Amino acid sequence: MSKVWMITGSSRGLGRSLCEAVLQNGDRLVATARDPGQLEDLAKRHGNRVRCIALDVTDEVAAKAAVQTAVEVFGSLDVLVNNAGYGNLAPIEDTSLQEFRDQIETNLFGTIIVTKAALPIMRKQGSGRILQFSSVGGRIGSVGRAAYSAAKWGVEGFSEVLAQEVNPLGIMVTVIEPGGFRTDFAGASTAIREGRPEYDGTVGAAARFQRDYNGKQPGDPTRAAAVIVHLAGIDEPPLRLALGSDAARYIERADLARIEADRKWRDYSLSTDFVADGAPGLFPWETS
Repeated sequence: MSKVWMITGSSRGLGRSLCEAVLQNGDRLVATARDPGQLEDLAKRHGNRVRCIALDVTDEVAAKAAVQTAVEVFGSLDVLVNNAGYGNLAPIEDTSLQEFRDQIETNLFGTIIVTKAALPIMRKQGSGRILQFSSVGGRIGSVGRAAYSAAKWGVEGFSEVLAQEVNPLGIMVTVIEPGGFRTDFAGASTAIREGRPEYDGTVGAAARFQRDYNGKQPGDPTRAAAVIVHLAGIDEPPLRLALGSDAARYIERADLARIEADRKWRDYSLSTDFVADGAPGLFPWETS
């Protein structure tokens, strides 16, 4: 049976590749973007199996209207994909508070707003899939991308709680964590600023890497889209899925380092509990 999808950020990048894969799979789609004119070719090629609508994910009223469009036109909403987002690169010191707010508003609050708009529909249906686009930067703090990483770490925490709350209702949640894909995310979609000279060895190096990496990323958007479409049909999907060899490698390395650090400092962690009667109560740096 064909599914009804709603995908935010459908105009380019992984969102556009996913739209194409969904429609090629015979499913129906509500494709959204700030400028729906960028989606006209989808409507021309796929006719009444797709509705293209304007959506700013930070607009609660528009988010509810988009979800309602899926129900009114196609009868249900089976898969929600929160893909819309962007991330600039600059030192924390040189990133204004407004830039922090803007990126967190789109990447985190946009995800929360659209998710909340869809939940009543999926709850009443007793079924649904929610696919949240995070990033390798949602598991690893990426130099130069503090605002983006802060937002994506927020998406990860929000989605982990969401999954526990809605799983008993028949709604499944998966967090998608892409690495580098050959889209325009690292090109026209990203503002890159090295910052002042003092950050040349950190943020400056990250900026130079980003520019050189663009167009050489290992990730194929078409293959990623095929994986996501397949994922939407799995009975027991993972809570998290890294996409791309670079994402898998970086996340595994970071997780192992985190486990090792936790073990190293475990005695400090345990030393903060109340001391049992008669115990010496020494801290790790003290000797008996």
